[in-house]
Amino acid sequence: MDYQQLITQRRTHPAWRLLAADNAAMIASFLHASFIAPNQRTIGRQQLASQLDDHLYTLHQSAGEILFPKAATAYLDDWASDERGWLRKYYPPGDDEAHYDLASATEQALEWLKNLGQRTFIGTESRLMTVFDLLHQIVDGSELDPRARIAELKRRKADIDAEIADISAGKFALMDPTQVRERFLQMAATARDLLSDFRAVDTNFRTLDRQVREHIATWDGSKGELLQAIFGQRDLIADTDEGRSFRAFWDLLMSPSRQDELTSLLDAVLKLGPVQELHPDGRLQRIHYDWLEAGEVTQRTVARLSEQLRRYLDDQAWLENRRIMQLIRDIEQKALSLRGQVDERAFMEIDDAAPAVALSMDRILYNPPFKPKITQQIISDDGVEIASDALFEQIYVDQLRLMSNIRRALQTRKQVSLGTLAREYPIEQGLAELATYLKLATQDMHAAIDDDQSETVDWLDDSGRRRQATLPLIIYAA
Repeated sequence: MDYQQLITQRRTHPAWRLLAADNAAMIASFLHASFIAPNQRTIGRQQLASQLDDHLYTLHQSAGEILFPKAATAYLDDWASDERGWLRKYYPPGDDEAHYDLASATEQALEWLKNLGQRTFIGTESRLMTVFDLLHQIVDGSELDPRARIAELKRRKADIDAEIADISAGKFALMDPTQVRERFLQMAATARDLLSDFRAVDTNFRTLDRQVREHIATWDGSKGELLQAIFGQRDLIADTDEGRSFRAFWDLLMSPSRQDELTSLLDAVLKLGPVQELHPDGRLQRIHYDWLEAGEVTQRTVARLSEQLRRYLDDQAWLENRRIMQLIRDIEQKALSLRGQVDERAFMEIDDAAPAVALSMDRILYNPPFKPKITQQIISDDGVEIASDALFEQIYVDQLRLMSNIRRALQTRKQVSLGTLAREYPIEQGLAELATYLKLATQDMHAAIDDDQSETVDWLDDSGRRRQATLPLIIYAA
């Protein structure tokens, strides 16, 4: 850890950026309350935004002013961006709602902040015993001499026999309350750390997957050499240190006998008086089920990444889409070379979303304009008053309303006749409205007039009398 390394980490590491953020207290308190405290692995966007709204409202009420003016969704998008990297935003298979997961670096920062507080009890004996146990396991597990291993097993057997004899004689030593509390606190801390390790393991698997894809994108050799380089082992991801350790842990945890043993041990420990004085978290009683849930997420990640790699290198897809693969590889190589560079120029431009097609048959025939001939005549009124009411009682038919009637009628069928249309939308303005329907039929290219068939259209006039008109069959089509 030198100066330049720290400078780089301060600029690029998400955990350091979180600790140096202006709103670090608000962000850390919310993420801890939403993910760490309830041991929540993933949360949907709508639910997480609602929780953030409640959190911000509480902070504003206690401060008496608006401290954080942005919307909750804006904060979530900012925290999940590449510049921050505090949340991982993704879409689960078969779900169109975005989900968020806490990044491993963010969990490290939250754990560091939590450990800043002064601990009420610091145990050293149990950790020293753990060191001795681990050293014994390493030495015994790597011993190649059979006689040395047999001698060690005989020594353990002698110690066990001696302890059995002491207990049979009524002499056995019990842990004092301090030792019980110390070991319980170490167990609880280790159990919680194991949950946080799952996110780190998941992140490492994703990093491995990205490295393999970069290797594929920049490969210049043959397909066979690429396959041999990537799948020289049985499974690249599963055979890493993280993969082997996780597989051993998963096999151990999936054992029904181990699960029953954990359940009985936790029940027995949580009932002890010294442990109850610590007021332990009730979720510790089901911590192994939380391990199972978090492990299943990591297990699905490993399976999905392996499946994607196999599909990516499928022989048939390679042979059938060789040219496409070459183009995609060029794009990926270009993207890798430009990663981290922001170009303000437009990435791609098109003139229009679709080509404009103008067919000559779409043009209407020429209609010569009608020029009315107006002659001036002097009307002699002879002192008789002419009624001018007709000038103010002109009928205006809303053509847009009639077109809307036609469109609504065609929403449930492919064609409709004028008679059916008049029954569903009664004629209100008499012949003027009927003439407007005829006008729309002659102007609309989707309407047809059949002179060989006729249709009767009826309506009620202003005086309530029924009127009828027989017209050629007019059909409007969608």
